[in-house]
Amino acid sequence: MKIAILTTANQWFEPYALKLQDLLRHRRFDSQIYNFHERISGYDVVFILSYHRIIDKEFLIKNRHNIVIHASDLPRGSGWSPMFWQILEGKNDIVFTLFEANSGVDSGDYYLKETLKLSGLELNDELRELQANMCIEMSLKFIINYKNLTPIKQIGERTFYPKRSPKDSQLDPNLSLNELFNQLRIASNDEYPAYFYKDKKKFILKIYSQDEN
Repeated sequence: MKIAILTTANQWFEPYALKLQDLLRHRRFDSQIYNFHERISGYDVVFILSYHRIIDKEFLIKNRHNIVIHASDLPRGSGWSPMFWQILEGKNDIVFTLFEANSGVDSGDYYLKETLKLSGLELNDELRELQANMCIEMSLKFIINYKNLTPIKQIGERTFYPKRSPKDSQLDPNLSLNELFNQLRIASNDEYPAYFYKDKKKFILKIYSQDEN
């Protein structure tokens, strides 16, 4: 079975793409990593994981399966950064959906759904690691059980999360830390840190747990 892993270069998932490749090769599956979908053709399975470009139908028909893993219980929660939006909603059980990409937005038939259970205390780096490991586990499960999986139509009301921006890390200083905690924990200390304004001056807040080095 020929397997491709498609991910955007120099982004958070890139080291996990290498981990997935190693695990696939350990199980004697041939796999290659790509950063541009135009270079992929003739694969049995293409895992599209944290890839930030629009893929047109002309690409999808070049490969047998084009697999996406989305951190929501599709069709609810399609769109951008679904895990972080759900954390802001106070959720600790995050359903991940492994589905076949098509020309619609997160609307293809799905093969697997798994639930990631959070403690409610994880910060951005740990959340990303948990998300990546769930994607790896589901990718391996898809490959190992490939012959026994049947595609299932998505049923129910579709909801959509908008794309997040650095402005979403702005805090309301009138709220308590407890009220702000979920917003603080999904902020990235390096890429999009939490901040607030006091008398028109901007202040940056970075958060770490005591367990971190």
